[in-house]
Amino acid sequence: MQTKSILAVFMLGLLCSCQPKWQPLFSDDLSNALNVNGAWSFQGDVLTASEDASLFTNAEYENFELDLEFKNEKGTNSGVIVYCTNREDWIPNSVEIQISDDQHFGDEGLKPIFMCGGIFGHLGPTSSSVKPTGEWNHMNIRCEGQHITVTLNGQVSADMDMALWTSGTKNPDGTDIPSWLPKPFAELPTKGYIGFQGKHGDANIYFRNIKISPIK
Repeated sequence: MQTKSILAVFMLGLLCSCQPKWQPLFSDDLSNALNVNGAWSFQGDVLTASEDASLFTNAEYENFELDLEFKNEKGTNSGVIVYCTNREDWIPNSVEIQISDDQHFGDEGLKPIFMCGGIFGHLGPTSSSVKPTGEWNHMNIRCEGQHITVTLNGQVSADMDMALWTSGTKNPDGTDIPSWLPKPFAELPTKGYIGFQGKHGDANIYFRNIKISPIK
């Protein structure tokens, strides 16, 4: 009986040690962030931006799991930025997980590499699982070295091995990489700041329950 009890305690400890240890990514007053133009703020428990300006962590992260919820408006075009090494010139120096109102942009001939849940400009989502505007979506981003996995509303939407992206002009499947993203992902560092892209045009973006856990 005693042996069984010891084993049970051991197994419980092992299970607990394997669970993600979540922490909020941002403080309520955003004092631990670079808030470009002061555009971002919390409205209750919801984080949003008043203009097209970015929000970045002050800390750099590697090997982590990021979990959050987001809500689009009609025409929302935003994103979650990982592995950023230059917050002033982040676009060619990071990886962006795309957030967008696919239904709105789909009517304009949206290419897969620009769809919600994919890796912007590099890897389209396996399917469009983003919810209609006004509804909350759940996104999980797992970054472990050069391996990035994005899960949108319970479905894996993108699974990338950055090592395969050896070109700055062509994706492995032969599609073109946008000219403003010239650095091959295979050469990008896998440690950097985490960021959020702000408001585009008249369409807002809303985030809540943003939390992070290290991957040991």
